[in-house]
Amino acid sequence: MLRVKLSVVCTYLLIGIVTLTSGCSTDPLDKTATMTPQAIYDDAKDSMGSGQWDKAIPLLEKLEGRAAGTPLAQQAQIDKAYAQFRSGEPVQAIATLDRFIKLNPASPALDYALYLKGLINFNDDLGLFSSITNQDMTERDQKAAKESFESFQELRKRFPDSKYAADAGLRMNYIVSALAQYEVHVARYYYSRGAYIAAINRAQTAVRDFREVTALEEALYILYKSYDALGMQQQRDDALKILETNYPKSDFLISGERRQEHPWWRFW
Repeated sequence: MLRVKLSVVCTYLLIGIVTLTSGCSTDPLDKTATMTPQAIYDDAKDSMGSGQWDKAIPLLEKLEGRAAGTPLAQQAQIDKAYAQFRSGEPVQAIATLDRFIKLNPASPALDYALYLKGLINFNDDLGLFSSITNQDMTERDQKAAKESFESFQELRKRFPDSKYAADAGLRMNYIVSALAQYEVHVARYYYSRGAYIAAINRAQTAVRDFREVTALEEALYILYKSYDALGMQQQRDDALKILETNYPKSDFLISGERRQEHPWWRFW
């Protein structure tokens, strides 16, 4: 009888062991456990090359830990930021780049990190380069545009000979024009609602803070019209004189608006 009971107990123990073993077998295996850092990176690059950003990101995170303190780990951080950006996670991408810039001040990839940070903010706020949208970034919040400008500015200041400096300069010029046009957009909004003092304040901001940008023509016109609406004749005449001097063939003086074939913000 004792032997029978022992047999039964052993049987239950075996069943329990098998159950535990089979349960463990369903856990996901870390395939990178036996891979070299270079093999992990190659796998991540393949995923990025095929647009599998969500697959590449965890591989690059594994590599950061596995190759900590090496150039390969730095490259993994940069690539992870790019993958996060492409996968629609700009906030995470910026955080990754900020960490990289802080921890690797002497990295040969620092110029690219600054450029990528500027580019992410540029596309976040100026993502109007799609042929399917007519939205002007001047109608959107300017925080990302200003942060983009600061990143490009730092890049050009610290790395004037960087291969990314020329493109950063073009984007900076665009951003300046966009920021000026934003002030004019707000001024136009106030003017259309009869808030002439507010319109004057925003138009004056554009005239005071920006130089040689297209938006100044309309800013002067809004000043002229707002002063006229308020009966401030001297200021009206001064604004008109400046407008006529700088833009003698201004469309605003003829029709009250600028005639153009393409939106002001297009490069082409």
